[in-house]
Amino acid sequence: MPTPPLTELSDRAREIFRLVVEGYLESGIPVGSRTLASEGVLNLSPASIRSVLSELEARGLLAAPHTSAGRMPTESGLRLFVDGMMQVAQPSAEERAAIERRLAQPGPIEAAIEATSAVLSEISGAAGMVMVPRRDARLAQMSLVALDQGRALAVLVGQDGSVENRLLHLPAGTGSSSLQEASNYISAHLAGRTLAEAALGMKAEIASGRSALDSASRDLVERGLAIWSEDAARRPVLIVRGQAKLLDDTALGDIDRVRSLIDDLENKQSVAELLDSAREAEATRIFIGSENRLFALSGSSVIAAPYRDREGRVVGVLGVIGPTRLNYARIVPMVDFTARSLGRRIG
Repeated sequence: MPTPPLTELSDRAREIFRLVVEGYLESGIPVGSRTLASEGVLNLSPASIRSVLSELEARGLLAAPHTSAGRMPTESGLRLFVDGMMQVAQPSAEERAAIERRLAQPGPIEAAIEATSAVLSEISGAAGMVMVPRRDARLAQMSLVALDQGRALAVLVGQDGSVENRLLHLPAGTGSSSLQEASNYISAHLAGRTLAEAALGMKAEIASGRSALDSASRDLVERGLAIWSEDAARRPVLIVRGQAKLLDDTALGDIDRVRSLIDDLENKQSVAELLDSAREAEATRIFIGSENRLFALSGSSVIAAPYRDREGRVVGVLGVIGPTRLNYARIVPMVDFTARSLGRRIG
């Protein structure tokens, strides 16, 4: 059923709808007519409120769980509320300072990304996620260092001073001269280029027979490139923290949904693809329940925002995942502020 526009709702219906949604998001419990009447805001009898609740249910905006006489928003209702009625609460000065302190801790950027996922979990009461930026660092050299019979260490050095090591298994009888020749050849092609750029050039040169490498050195070059490519493909692109927060008191009554959500989070590649769809967004994006097929069973929501470097280039996406009753008004601006803070940290 398509979501009706707000203009189709009377002022009374809009107000009751808003109170039900806000009450449910705060408590996680369906809101009944007696509760609304007792609050004294509406100045309406429970019977009048029930009539409006029935109308909103007929429009597909509210649902009445069989275990309760109260109403809760449907996914369509949440979408209407988030897009047209929600009043966001900007982070306080104390909250902004706390986030920036966490991200400003000295250390490598990986530590800042870990801190970001943790702080997102803390501020949302759900799970925090950060997609690691796609780093195409400019490289300086790569060395193949013999360890023992049959093994070498492939050492990759970036122009920014970063160093990464990978273990490389060698063919029987590989000599030190072949390791040196392969190292020199790779380093000559790496200078100032990304690994992907250098690999294309090296593969084309080897395939055409233009390289002066002997067969043993060619094999080492190809093995060296393969180990880096394979490792990059397997490397997690998503950091998730705070899954335990999904198991709160209200979750115990819906344990199958929570189990489904945790299973979804184990499939990091699919979650990363969802976050990646927010890379080009101008503002924070909100995915509610089955709007995304990945969370159709768990009925979860994702709030995601891209983060950018100082030149304004998108380098990754961060966000929060949890039940659809997330406090959107508070979390959306928090996610947006955290994205900007991480962007400044990356530089």
